Order: sequence, then C-alpha cells, then structure tokens
Amino acid sequence: MKPGEKPGNGNKNPGKPGSGSGGKDSGDTLIGGKSNLASCSYVKSNYQPPAGGVAMAAYTKPANSGGDVVRPVAYARPSTSGVVQLAAQPAAGKPGAWYVWQCSTSGVRDGLYRPPVWIADGQAPGAAALPSPAELAQMARKQLRLPTPTIAANPAGDQLVNLPTWMWLSGGWGPVSATASVPGVSVTAVATPTSVSWSMGDGTTVTCRGAGTPFRAGSDPKASSPDCGHTYRISSARQAGQAFPVAATVHWTISWSGAGQGGTFPDMTTTGDAAFRVAESQALNNGGS
Repeated sequence: MKPGEKPGNGNKNPGKPGSGSGGKDSGDTLIGGKSNLASCSYVKSNYQPPAGGVAMAAYTKPANSGGDVVRPVAYARPSTSGVVQLAAQPAAGKPGAWYVWQCSTSGVRDGLYRPPVWIADGQAPGAAALPSPAELAQMARKQLRLPTPTIAANPAGDQLVNLPTWMWLSGGWGPVSATASVPGVSVTAVATPTSVSWSMGDGTTVTCRGAGTPFRAGSDPKASSPDCGHTYRISSARQAGQAFPVAATVHWTISWSGAGQGGTFPDMTTTGDAAFRVAESQALNNGGS
C-alpha cells in the first residue's frame, strides 16, 4: 500500500451506513506479522549486465498483482548517484552464471535488494551481508495491511435536517504492526491511526481526533456527539440517488524500531464510503377546532 492510497470501499447503500466493505541458502529469514516464514537466498537467473557494468536503480509494480508486490527492474542497490556497481564480474574463461538475491514472504516478493553476483559453475554462493535495520524496516512496512474503515451513524436509517448526526467507525481503527527479522536483528513497523476526515457530501468536512463515540440506546436523540458529529441543514432530495456521498478517511502515522534504531515513513490513509439520505422533518397537525 502506497502513501496516500485509498484501498477498498465501504457501504454505498443510502440510509444504511455501517458495513465496510536456487543457490545455497545463506540463512537469512524474514518473519512478517502472522505470515509464514520466508527465505532469502541467491537464485540463478538469466540476468545480463548492461554495458559499462552499472545498472540503474529502478522498480515497478507488476500488472494485475492484486497486492502490494514490488519487483526490481534492475537488480541493484540504489546509491546517491542513482547507479550501482555490480557485485562481481565474470572471471575470464570460467563458465558460470549470474545469481540474484531474492526474499519473499506473504504479500511481498523481492523485498530486499542486492546487486547480482557472478558465480562460477560448481561454486556455491557465498553468504551475503545481513540487511540493515533500515532495510528490514522497509520490508516490515510493505507487510502492513491497513483495514478499510467501516462507517456507522445515528440515526441508523435516514438522517434528519437540523437533527445531530453521530458518526463513528465500527471497524478500521486501531494500531497495526508487522515485523521483519534476520538472525540477531528484528524490526517492527507500526501504523497508528491519528484522525479521521469526514466528507459529508454537503460541502462540509469534519475532522475527528478519534474513531468517534457510538450512539447508545436511551440517549437523547437531540444531543450532539461529544467528539464526532454533524448537523445537516439541507435535505439530500436533489442529490443523485437522493443521498449524500459520505467518505471517512483515516490518517495513519508509520514508525519503525529495532536493533537500537528507529524512524518514520510517510503517512498513509485508508478510506471507507457510505451514503446518507437526509430527509426534511415533517410536523403533523392533528388539532381539532
């Protein structure tokens, strides 16, 4: 999931908010949250070095991946100049092949990058240096799976003009973590929700510092929410589908720590959608003479 990305949709039914929608193994391993153990090793490949013995550091997301999967265009470790030297060059007169370093775990492939190495036939790949805490942090961040917010509101059916609407998240709020590790080093990335931006569909945006307070049976229906609410002043009768499109965007801060180090990543967001039908309240006159 990329920073700023808005995966998934919540409920879009008017008036019903509340449903969301190889070579020898060197011994490195990665553990990501609840995912299975993954392995890192040198794997024989058909890689061919470019002219000049350098490769641009570039990456792309494969089409139709269905997940947060990143594969390198050029197997290379980025440097300040944007290019890298290959780890080793073929020995003259010795048959062999290029090997690339690959790591995989649930939802992530090739999460750590190293330059290709040339290995002569019959020679086992040597052990590579273990990844740094910062590299492991990148791996852990890629394994974060942030939930889609689930919108809930009161009144549970149609909203009413001039009557306070309570909004809250019934799901999609709470810290999420993932861990990547190699022998002797473990790094954990943590995503923490900090606020929710509500687009109410009537041109109003409401920012709440938490998930909101659920409305409890028996509470005063005319009372405003203590921390996350809105009062519509116009009906949704003239809107498409006679309902206001509502979106709740959760803002997440991403931090990591491990091996005595720590840092942050760019913030991320997730969004859930719903539709609120807002009706005019009607006064009834049952008087006699």
